[in-house]
Amino acid sequence: MKTFSTVLLAMSLTTLLNAPALVAAPIPDDCKTGGFAVGCQAWTFNHFTAYEAVEKTALAGAKVIEFYPGQKLSAEHPDLKWDHDASDETIAAMKAHLAKHGLRPVNYGVVHGKDEAEWRKIFEFAKKLDLYAITTEDVNQLDAIEKLVKEFDIRVAIHNHPQRPNDANYKVWDPNYILSVVKDRDPRIGACADIGHWATSGIKPLDAVKLLKGRIVSSHFKDRLAIGKQTPDQPFGSGISDIKGILDEFRAQGFNGNISIEYETKWDNSLPDVAQCVGFFRGYGSCQ
Repeated sequence: MKTFSTVLLAMSLTTLLNAPALVAAPIPDDCKTGGFAVGCQAWTFNHFTAYEAVEKTALAGAKVIEFYPGQKLSAEHPDLKWDHDASDETIAAMKAHLAKHGLRPVNYGVVHGKDEAEWRKIFEFAKKLDLYAITTEDVNQLDAIEKLVKEFDIRVAIHNHPQRPNDANYKVWDPNYILSVVKDRDPRIGACADIGHWATSGIKPLDAVKLLKGRIVSSHFKDRLAIGKQTPDQPFGSGISDIKGILDEFRAQGFNGNISIEYETKWDNSLPDVAQCVGFFRGYGSCQ
């Protein structure tokens, strides 16, 4: 006869095995460069199609890509947009194009959903692409988003653009505010640390990264020339963002998300600089 303790243990194991995961699956190690899943935010190549963004990201030496909504799909289909309204046929074609160029899609954003129904469509799109995370600034919809995070087991990252001096309602530029809205949420909800936009807002990026310890889901990387004003992006290591210090801090925090190079200058000819940014990660990894 089974003892009460044996039955209780069996019930506990069953509960654990059937419980939803508290942390979604990580990005595979073979998608990493220098220890990090670094790739491009397709916005870097927004003068081109989504297909071309894939090709250029691969040429830069990266292994992952983050898409954004609304980019033209391809030269062959200029009337089609690449976003969460894409047909299954379009998604299958994009997945084949990604495989051809050895890239893994890991994130999608910055995306906004007008209501819970649209947010469900966004999560369904992310699931079809097997994404690591979704990036948004929709903090006013976190109740609905949190339900979908639990249902789909996909992370959500709250992104920051620069401070808007004439818009007091825009608060996500401040890492303290982001921490306040995510700290009591599901652990799969956190920050997309856009270090360039923090610098523009007068915030030292490394300070913000330390403040958000344990709640950083993903990051948009830019290296800038000054704190407190907008300056052109620079190849990593040549600006003031302390890229190495941030990577050291990410390692110390056990950060396992994606880092997207978002290069917002030389729009039509940024590939050499972007490749240099990827090279920074290879160099960083070789020194560890």
